[in-house]
Amino acid sequence: MNVTTNAADLVSVSVAGRVANPAFSGLPAEPYRLTAEGKAFLWPTFGGIVYNVSVGDSAFGWSGDCVHPSVSIAHPDANKNRGLNVFACVGNKATITSGAAKGTTGTVTGKSGRFSDQVIIHFDKGTRAKIAVDDQVMVAAEGVGMTLPDHPGIAIKSLSPRLFDLLPKKAEGEVLKIGVVATVPPHMVGAGAGLTSEGGSLHMQSTDRAELAKHGLDKLRLGDVVAIADTDSRYNHGYLRGAMSIGIVGQTDGPRAGYGPGLTVVMTAPEGQLGAYDAPTNIADLLELRP
Repeated sequence: MNVTTNAADLVSVSVAGRVANPAFSGLPAEPYRLTAEGKAFLWPTFGGIVYNVSVGDSAFGWSGDCVHPSVSIAHPDANKNRGLNVFACVGNKATITSGAAKGTTGTVTGKSGRFSDQVIIHFDKGTRAKIAVDDQVMVAAEGVGMTLPDHPGIAIKSLSPRLFDLLPKKAEGEVLKIGVVATVPPHMVGAGAGLTSEGGSLHMQSTDRAELAKHGLDKLRLGDVVAIADTDSRYNHGYLRGAMSIGIVGQTDGPRAGYGPGLTVVMTAPEGQLGAYDAPTNIADLLELRP
């Protein structure tokens, strides 16, 4: 169904970053991290060019910790990186502007990092083979400031008008319902709670595999659209009874407590204005990102 937006009034602006290199902090504990059971591990983590993980693949089972599919970018200047992370929206077009893959386009599929460190961009595997770390990527950022005049209680976050139009949805009275793969209950919300919702990700806890299966979350794929119950993300992510957020699975799970698949929140409402219904929705299909 068509839902009225103010898309015609939105500003489309360039933001840019470089293909990020995976990094570890200088703390003495690095590069080792601890599993939920207290065992040290060393696996690939977020950042870099990931050649064999793509949107549409499973969010579970990889020997990695919160891995980003395809390519991650960041700006070396912290303030400019914040601008990149705030303004880039899922579904935006990204163009490589330097290196062997110059001129090739991709699509923003998520954001990550405790403090909005990186933007995740899908490029096909052939393009990934040509990209180098530090190649420049420019995003035609559009979506920040989008509103729904007929549903003023719903806040839009990090969502391009193009992807919003493609999402399955239906209105039941004043409630706008979005088609989702599953619903994350509030007790499974993990890392990211309490932080800003303008960038970064909100993680789903996944160390209790039985609880995952109980809620139909154990088969999630990167790019799946999910609901997050009793979660208000208008400003900071937090618990609020009756609220709901809609997120897109942007990162894989990992062995650390509190860090399951990372979700990029794209819609939120505090008082029942936003709902969900069962529908097999993945942005790899909506945005035609599969080979």
